[in-house]
Amino acid sequence: MAINPHDLEALRLPLLRFAQLQLRNTSLAEDAVSETIVAVMEHPDRFQQQSSLKTYVIGILKHKLIDQLRRGKREIQLTDDPYDERSDADMVDALFNSRDHAIEATPDWGSPDQTLERKEFFDILQLCIDRLPAKTGRIFMMREWLELDTDAICTELNITSANAWVLLYRARTRLRECLQINWFGTQLA
Repeated sequence: MAINPHDLEALRLPLLRFAQLQLRNTSLAEDAVSETIVAVMEHPDRFQQQSSLKTYVIGILKHKLIDQLRRGKREIQLTDDPYDERSDADMVDALFNSRDHAIEATPDWGSPDQTLERKEFFDILQLCIDRLPAKTGRIFMMREWLELDTDAICTELNITSANAWVLLYRARTRLRECLQINWFGTQLA
């Protein structure tokens, strides 16, 4: 079955939006979408038309996203600074009025301590997820991070609904235990 490249190009923007929502990183999202399109084009015979092309491609993208999330890649995204070409005087004029008062109120950046604590929590959570058995971690990620419903997970993993709920229960229990020990610093009774 030949897949029309124009059909894939039409799917690129929705795929990119979905990937950015999950990864919160434009570069990683673009990489995941590109890898997905390459995978579809390299093996067009795998598309059996049992679903729409969009559903098929999103299924592949979800695997790419799960792989990205499991790798836990952390990259710092650099953006172009619109102020690079401005002089200091231009920046002062843009930020302050003639009475030397700020034109806009200073934004509330929150508490650096809370931000650091939240980041550390998610680092510990990621470590706890990485310690889960592969299938248990995958089903947890699919359910809680990719927000797939149970039917989609069961179809994707070829398991029963009862098995999915047992694996989710085990994942949540192990994560709770891991967080109790590694984050809250207490043993469960």
